[in-house]
Amino acid sequence: MNPVANSAWVYLFLASTMEVCWNYSLKYTSVAKIRAIDWSQFFAAPAGLYTLLPAIGYVAFGVANVFFFSKALNQIPASTAFAVWMGIALVGIKIVDTLVLKEPFSAWHVLYIGFILVGIVGLKRTA
Repeated sequence: MNPVANSAWVYLFLASTMEVCWNYSLKYTSVAKIRAIDWSQFFAAPAGLYTLLPAIGYVAFGVANVFFFSKALNQIPASTAFAVWMGIALVGIKIVDTLVLKEPFSAWHVLYIGFILVGIVGLKRTA
């Protein structure tokens, strides 16, 4: 495999990582809290900035996601890139849910995540 194709897979992995981060920034963005910010006192207290951080992350991770995904599409077929991108993102979200947010995890989850990973490896090998 040539170095350009390898970098495309790195871009795809980075896009998937940005998708995971984008997902959680969306989860913690609250439009109601942003509307309630007292903009005249914004720089006086850190509460306003903490309220805006998820929204800032939403924009930054979304732009990075699109950028890296578009770079990957230059070398990887779109259907393969989309399936791998979404598969890695789904696995990443489940890992964060389980390890960070302490969501329940069962043997069935392992089996189905394994199916996703087998599909990702199969798509990468045939691309």
